[in-house]
Amino acid sequence: MVELKQNNLNLNKTVGEIVAEDYRKASVFKKNNIDFCCGGGQSLEQACKTAMVDLNDIVDSLLLVESEFNDPDKDYHSWPLDKLIDYILNVHHAYVKENTFVISQFENKVKWVHGKNKPNVSDIADHYNLLAEELISHMRKEEMILFPYINQLVENKRTKTKQIASQFGTIQNPINMMLAEHDSAGEELEVIRKLTNDFKPPSGACATHTVSYGHLKDFEADLLQHIHLENNILFPRAIELENELLFK
Repeated sequence: MVELKQNNLNLNKTVGEIVAEDYRKASVFKKNNIDFCCGGGQSLEQACKTAMVDLNDIVDSLLLVESEFNDPDKDYHSWPLDKLIDYILNVHHAYVKENTFVISQFENKVKWVHGKNKPNVSDIADHYNLLAEELISHMRKEEMILFPYINQLVENKRTKTKQIASQFGTIQNPINMMLAEHDSAGEELEVIRKLTNDFKPPSGACATHTVSYGHLKDFEADLLQHIHLENNILFPRAIELENELLFK
């Protein structure tokens, strides 16, 4: 079996686990259209087959990343959960809130100007607006219910308090809902990517049309990292922490 020598990863590691251990490897997967967030449960070997890319090339690229300097400040997997939550809120939730309306304006303008002659721009705007609406609702649930509960778990561990009160049973229940909504968001992103031909503006596209594709590409990059941090790092560690407090 081929192994990634620097940290003893092997081909049975899931792509989500690989990125969780070294966030820099996400760039390799993104470049090769390998889904590391919603599809993060696939093994490296299976993910390469799904994306129709050469496994050896991906392994070489991952090894190259490993040989570079590792920034300890971005070792998300080792961060305390409350620090990770603050980062998600201040970086990714803030990004969505600050950019959703701006991007919608661009998409809706392109739809209004070009929708009759280029039907796909209407579809792009409709899918983006749906995605944005779902994300705002999704983040509100995290901010009001899930994240405060995880922060309470962290505090309980620090104060050696076992008692845990929730209105939803175990944390697995709201996490299952968040995972399902992440899957839905990932599906919408995939539709938008296909409709935009990997965010490549059509020949002769006006400035607004071109800028709108740039915004969508940036939005996808942020959301993929956002989902990865929750699916592959925050949620599994929160489940582990709750189990530790409940059954220790």
